[in-house]
Formats: sequence, structure tokens, C-alpha cells
Amino acid sequence: MRTCGVLLPVASLPSKYGIGTFSKEAYEFIDQLWEAGQNYWQILPLGPTGYGDSPYQSFSAFAGNPYFIDLDQLKEEGLLTEAECQEADCGQNPEEISYEAVYQTRFQVLRKAYDRLKRLEKEENEAGKSLKEKFEEELSPETIDYCFYAAVKKAFGEKSWSQWDEDIKLRKPEAVARYQKELEDEICFYEFQQVTFLKQWKALKEYAHSKDIQIIGDIPIYVAFDSADSWAHPELFQFDEECQPVAVAGCPPDAFSATGQLWGNPLYRWDYHKKTGFSWWMKRIRFSFELYDMVRVDHFRGFDQYYAIPFGETTAIHGAWEDGPGIAIFEKIKEVFGKVNIIAEDLGFLTPSVLKLLEDTGFPGMKVLEFAFQAGEESSYLPYLYKQNCVVYTGTHDNDTVVGWYRSLSPEDKKFVEDYMGIHDLDRGNPYNSCAAPAVTEKTRWEKELSWEVIRLALASTADLAVIPMQDYLGLGTEARINMPSTLGGNWTWRMKKGAFTLEIRERCRQMNRLYGRRNSY
Repeated sequence: MRTCGVLLPVASLPSKYGIGTFSKEAYEFIDQLWEAGQNYWQILPLGPTGYGDSPYQSFSAFAGNPYFIDLDQLKEEGLLTEAECQEADCGQNPEEISYEAVYQTRFQVLRKAYDRLKRLEKEENEAGKSLKEKFEEELSPETIDYCFYAAVKKAFGEKSWSQWDEDIKLRKPEAVARYQKELEDEICFYEFQQVTFLKQWKALKEYAHSKDIQIIGDIPIYVAFDSADSWAHPELFQFDEECQPVAVAGCPPDAFSATGQLWGNPLYRWDYHKKTGFSWWMKRIRFSFELYDMVRVDHFRGFDQYYAIPFGETTAIHGAWEDGPGIAIFEKIKEVFGKVNIIAEDLGFLTPSVLKLLEDTGFPGMKVLEFAFQAGEESSYLPYLYKQNCVVYTGTHDNDTVVGWYRSLSPEDKKFVEDYMGIHDLDRGNPYNSCAAPAVTEKTRWEKELSWEVIRLALASTADLAVIPMQDYLGLGTEARINMPSTLGGNWTWRMKKGAFTLEIRERCRQMNRLYGRRNSY
């Protein structure tokens, strides 16, 4: 079945409170996707984020980001007043997220909602179950671990767990019992956040299903070192007796980086995971499919071989490739869950063994059109080389927008793009090829048409699924890029302007989907 979707992080939705949430704007976006003839909404990981704001460096693989909780729904439930909601209105740029402003306001307002709920529960239920007991009936043990971790982390001034007092850092039983008692109310506050997150997200997901929209989510292969996962289960990772990493994740030097990339994530003890039947991973897969309908598995290559860098190195130069779990983990997933909807993120340099692993799993891989056009070279990302069992993107969250990408190309590569797609005569012609400096409006119009022509190439391809970043439908430039890999600061901040996804754009989406056999029931 030929289908299509749009890539837009939840954080990038318009909203009143500084960051996209599960608000009425999210419901409106689902309506717009349906009207635009889409089948899927692809998002980024939903976990709680910390320093750097990356959704790929979450405090837990089993928790949701409280920033996404819709305050207006809490107001409707009587847990917040209008004035309290306004305290979270950061007065920020509506097209950019200020994580600092959100961090400084959101938890204070959520705390007021939690305190009001406690008072209501006390009035209505003197002899029944405690609020904490009720919350923990709705949460997994791993999510409860996160709530405990978050409360302890706050008690230590938000320091990484590696800097906590030795007894709780190493989770000695007497210390665990003491902190659970001392921090009971704070733990319950974090449990309130998680229960509220799940309630609101599941309602939004159910609404999407009512409009024939499926959700594509994302599993980062690695967890953050400063996370509940590595603190609560050090046995899963390559740690020494003091819970310090022996080696960390990254990728080797290449044409883009002479020193490679040092990600710093802890690496798995795959032999231990295999002995336990990949139990932790099965819990993670189950949690992911509770959140999403289809899951993109990030850095698929790492399941075949992963790059291990000795802990303490300042670059990735001295790393080495080690064997991952291979097909065994995916056979276990199939045994436990049956057929699952997984997309393998197989971008970058792929060895024969990675390609064999992808073939053995049967999962669709990814094709990115921005990788296809290098003059004088044949690329596997050119559409005439696609198999049907793949997902094509114009670009991903790690790429520039189509407009920004085109602007950055060499003259030779620009000509290749234009020759391949036959777009020399778009509108009034390519202003870049004119001797005279083009008017800004003419240049902008041509660039937006170029973006649509690259979208057309994706939709017309043989790929079963085509996913287009929202910025490309809007014809935006580099200012709307989501992430620049290997940089810290200024990423994950773009927001879609309210009203940007116009009726005209939605109609054009629907017509193009119909033309290329990708349409929903609209």
C-alpha cells in the first residue's frame, strides 16, 4: 500500500505556552493532516530532555516529557486557573522555543495543579488508596524508577547521578528506602506528571486514529548516561564497579569530521542482554508501541556493529568496532510481539553485514533525497534504485530543509538536481542562473517551487511510504532546520507559525498524493 506522512516534532507545534504541546493546536494539526490526504504523523522521541534539549538524550526511555502536557486541559479539569496558566506564557518568539523560559515556568505551574489535585483527593477520599498508590497502578516499574530518579536528582541540585552521595549513587537498599520516604511527595509529583502525560498523549493518539492518521515514533538506540535507565540498571551497561563507563558511543573519523563524533552514551553489555532474553529491550519495545503505531529504530547499524570509544577520550579517534547482538534481538522481538511496524534508520556508510541484517529483518530502510545528488557519482539514494520496501524522505530532522540544502550546493550539484528533475523552467526560470541579481520575491517563489518538485520526486518514487518534513511543504530555509548534528546549542528550537499550514498547501498536498497513488480516505 502506497502511503505518505508528515514529519513534525510535537515541540514544533504552535501553542500559547512556549513549546508545542498536546493542545487544541495538536488536534487541529491532525485535522489538517487528514485534509491534506496524509496517512502518518512522524514525531521525534517524547522523553524528558535535559542539557542540550535533545530528544535523543532523554532522562528515561520509559517516561514522557512534561513540557508537552497541555495546561488548558488541566484548567478544564479544575486543576489550574486561567491566571496560573498565564504564568507559563513566556512571552517568547512564537517561531522559536526558549527551553530556559519553559524550564523556569512549566514545573511551577504543574506543581500548582498537583497540589490542587492532592487537596481534592483528600477531601473526597479520606480512607481509600493514596494518590501515589493510584498513580503507580497506572505506571510501569521503569516509569516509577524514573520518578524516583527525578526526585533524587532535584534533591542534589540537578546533578548527574554519578555525582550523588555514594550510597544512593550505588542504590544501596538502606539509602533507597530512606530517599523514597524522605522524597515521597516529590516522587508523587513526578508520577502525577507521567500519568497526566500518558492520559493526554493517548487521547491525542486516539483522535489521530479516528482521522485515519497513524503515529510514527522513534527509539534512540542508546540512552543517556545521566538517566534513570543507567542509574537503576547499571548491569545493562559497560560500567566498572564504581558505575563509571568503560567505553562510550560515537562514530569514527570520516570525510565530515577528522576526529569523529564522541556521543558519550553508555554502551550495552550485549552478552548480558542476550542471557536475559533481551528482557529490558522487550519492555522498551512494548512501551514504545504503547506510544506509537510505527517505530523508527535509530542508528540501526549499531545492532550489527557499534563503535566503542575508551571512556575519558576527548575525541573519537581511538575507538574500535565491536559486534552488536545482530539478528538475535530482532528474532526475540518477533517471538514476543509477532510482526511489528519498524523502520530501520540505515543511513550512512553501510557494510555488507548491516545490509544482510536489514534484509534478514525485513524492515524497510530509509532513503533521503538530499543525499542523492552528487555530480559525477551514482548514489543509492536516487529514486530509480529504490526497492518498494523503504521509506523516502526529502530530508530528516538532522538535515537542512530542501531550500537550505539547495542553496548550499555547488554549481555542479545544482545543475545535477535541475537536470534530474527537469526543473530549469520552473515558473519564470531559475533566478540563480540569471546574471542580474533576482528580486527577493522571485527568488523565494522559485525556491518554494523547487521544494515542491523534490517532494514530487519523493511521492512519485516506488517507496511504499513517503514522509516529508513540514518545513519543506512550507518552503522554508535553513532558519527552520531542526538539528545540526555534532553541535550544542541552537538546535531543536524551530516552531511552525500558527496558520502556516494553509488550506492552499493542504489542497496541494492532497492533489499530489492522489496523483501518485498516496491518499487516505478523505
